[in-house]
Amino acid sequence: MTTTAPTATAHRSGRRFETARQVADAVLFEGYVLYPYRASAAKNRMRWQFGVLVPPAWAPAQGEHSLQRTEVLMEPRGAATLSLELRFLHAQRRTVQEAHADGTFTDTPALHLPDRVLVPWDEGTEERVELRVAVPELTEKEIVLPFNRPAREDTEPVLDDHGRTVGRLVRRTEEAEGVVRLHAEELEGPYRVLKLTAVVENTSPWTPDGPGTAREEALPRSLVAAHLLLGLTPGSFLSMTDPPEWARSAVAGCANLHTWPVLAGEDGRADVVLSSPIILEDHPAIAPESAGAMYDATEIDEILALRTAALTDEEKREARGTDPRAAAVVDLAETLPPEVLERLHGAVRSLRAGTGAAAAPQEPAPEALFTPDTPWWDPAGSAPAQPTPDRVLVDGTPVGPGSRVTLRPGLRRTDAQDLFLQGRTARVEEVLHDVDGGVHLAVTVEGDPGADIRREQGRFLYFQPDEVTATEEP
Repeated sequence: MTTTAPTATAHRSGRRFETARQVADAVLFEGYVLYPYRASAAKNRMRWQFGVLVPPAWAPAQGEHSLQRTEVLMEPRGAATLSLELRFLHAQRRTVQEAHADGTFTDTPALHLPDRVLVPWDEGTEERVELRVAVPELTEKEIVLPFNRPAREDTEPVLDDHGRTVGRLVRRTEEAEGVVRLHAEELEGPYRVLKLTAVVENTSPWTPDGPGTAREEALPRSLVAAHLLLGLTPGSFLSMTDPPEWARSAVAGCANLHTWPVLAGEDGRADVVLSSPIILEDHPAIAPESAGAMYDATEIDEILALRTAALTDEEKREARGTDPRAAAVVDLAETLPPEVLERLHGAVRSLRAGTGAAAAPQEPAPEALFTPDTPWWDPAGSAPAQPTPDRVLVDGTPVGPGSRVTLRPGLRRTDAQDLFLQGRTARVEEVLHDVDGGVHLAVTVEGDPGADIRREQGRFLYFQPDEVTATEEP
């Protein structure tokens, strides 16, 4: 194994990765800080969930990984070159210290300022390893690129409104080491295709003190949210999720460990791949309605914006002191104009006929966006709607409005209240059909003293036909 010579130097891939990097940024910071964006929140006490490559001495006993492997197929043309960016977060531990009159500092669990409350926290700094190599080199030998991020300690003074030092932040970063290994092999087939293998490995020599060493000790020496951007010039990659028929067996022979490669960049192009620890589709994109990064892995922008704006002033002070990115989320939620917030409520992108050259005339275009002023249904171009039947067969018996049924909630229903309805009889009020062809029975439970009010207000319980049995009329 040899280390690359001049081709392994840092190289800016320029505009090639710009579009893909927007999604890669979301991968890098997905789950970085969770609502309610405070260090004290229970959700933020277990940090770093995606793409964590831990030191190899710590990984086996804890069920985590020290490497990830990407295998993709590519069709280089001419004197092609491969550009690579490895991106990850390097965790750094931030402690808070209070200043004393004699000029000394001591650790404190919280430093209260008028606009924020500073508390200990693990921050993440973005790191990047870049490589550019001629494709023929990849087929001749394995390219090995080791990298190192040294340990360091930095201090930042904390000043009050009058410019006096009231404390300081101390940031300590441990050494992180790793290696990128690349090679390619030509496959047999009707076309010239190369299988590219890219391995990212944490090679830190750090050894845990014992079997009970906490994850928090390994994280500062880990590669967090590690992912790859790969670019080929000239040439193209094959989709790993929707390959051409002739390449399906070759794609099936690729082994991807702890990562998921998809075509990225501008739609319609295939010269960039994002290999992500999060499962994505080809050509993923950030929703144009998003006003800014929310970082939370469990919610959608609208909910997060509304909930964040509703935090108390004290909660916002702690969030602002937790992390600059959390502070940015709070400021964003407080300044969103109504028209931007309204855009977050939802958009339909799959009902308009495609207009691009590659789109079939009747196929929907994923990028189509609809607003109240752009109807999604064209009455002149649609077949007349067929009347939906008001009765449905349940075990061979027609059931419709007025029919009596016995409720048998299935396993798919997880609402605990449904258990109380098991075996109860009910009367069907309506038979409803959704746009996907599903059928739903709106019912009122017999013996319910509020049944008349439910009918009046249209507030029914809903079951599918396989969750009821027909009951003979008394």
